[in-house]
Order: sequence, then structure tokens, then C-alpha cells
Amino acid sequence: MKESKKDSNAGNGGDKEILYSKTIKAGKRIYYLDVKKSSKDDLFIAITESKRVQGKGNSDVSFEKHKIFLYKEDFDRFANVLKQVMDYADEYQSNHAKASKSADKSGITDDSLSIAIDDFDPDSEGKPSD
Repeated sequence: MKESKKDSNAGNGGDKEILYSKTIKAGKRIYYLDVKKSSKDDLFIAITESKRVQGKGNSDVSFEKHKIFLYKEDFDRFANVLKQVMDYADEYQSNHAKASKSADKSGITDDSLSIAIDDFDPDSEGKPSD
């Protein structure tokens, strides 16, 4: 993760001052997390996802960018909910992996859990025949 501190973005034609910046490289994606100060001295975080996109010709390379602006009054709520969502994802993945290993050990697969229509007697009210 790359870290940088910048004094001002005014030289680049921007009206927002970047106070602090972190960069995360993740395959074809790069995430930029910038703490900025608006022209009214309000702090906010700009989260930018930049994704490298290869055009039809191999020489055509462009970047798709998506931005989220998070304002100071929402920092705590956003961080709290983000942690909850991340914890849920971790727990779900952990439980899903355990269930998958358990099914593998027992030899049970989704394909083996089928019942033929011939196994039911229409007079038994939906109960399998003996």
C-alpha cells in the first residue's frame, strides 16, 4: 500500500486540497483513498476505483473510474456498517467452506439428493411408498 501526503491539488486545476492519500494495487484495479478538504474547509474522503480496460485492439488501453465521496459527518456510521458487512462476508465464507468440506467427506452432493416420481404412491397423500 502506497502512502503519500500532498499539500495542494490547486496546481492541477482542482479546487480540493488533498491532505492524505493511500493507494491499493489489486490486479487490474487500483484503489485511491484520499482525504480532501473542500473549498469551504470541510473534510471528506474520496474513494476512487480505477480499472484498466483493454480495448478491442491490444494497443487501446483506457481506465474506468468510479468514485465515492464520503463526508465527515458520515465517517463513523460508514465505518461501522462497512465492518459489519465485512464480518458477515467473512463468516458466510467460513461457514460455506465448512459446509462444503462436510458434504465432500460424506459423499453427499446435490446430484445425489433426488427422488424419482415413481417412488410416490398417489394414494399415500405424498408419503413415499414402502
